[in-house]
Amino acid sequence: MPPNKLLLLPLRGWDFRYAALHSGPKARRYHLRGNSILNKTPMILLLVGVLASSLVSAQTPVQAAPDQQHLLASSDPKLAANKQLVYDFWREVFEGGHLELADKYLAESYIQHNPNVPSGRIGFVKFFSKFSTPKPIEDIVKAPLVSIVAEGDLVVLTFVKEIADPKYAEQKYTTTWFDMFRIKDGKITEHWDPALKQ
Repeated sequence: MPPNKLLLLPLRGWDFRYAALHSGPKARRYHLRGNSILNKTPMILLLVGVLASSLVSAQTPVQAAPDQQHLLASSDPKLAANKQLVYDFWREVFEGGHLELADKYLAESYIQHNPNVPSGRIGFVKFFSKFSTPKPIEDIVKAPLVSIVAEGDLVVLTFVKEIADPKYAEQKYTTTWFDMFRIKDGKITEHWDPALKQ
């Protein structure tokens, strides 16, 4: 038998016999009880291996929803209306660049939590008029929309966000971006997103 091989011999119950076989007179045997931590070592190593491989393997890419109209559905008519309001605002004002429609969607006292955009409907319009021009309004949101969630007076749009990999400049990965809106009396009154100050 080749030297330094490990042999596992099952005995009755949880009792196992590990025998390290060496050539010649240095042969040794080890007897360990089933409840010993050493007997759990193979299981621990297996779990560590599984966890490590999951960290090494690539994430599952974030995917846009194939049917945006399905995302607008809700059994609660108020939540469905709030979803539609935010969805239409996004298409017409934000993506379509029709800032003249801002008063249709935004309350005058609109509160902005993005650190780069001022609060107030007038502040919103002034900020976006610097780089937004009117375009044809699309039937669906152009950005890769993952979900629309409504609860109470809040609506959250979640999008696919593609980012350059910091370790491999030629590669990209996906994560999510969100925009959350508060609705009151049929108008957007507040907005949150994860933007950092620029």
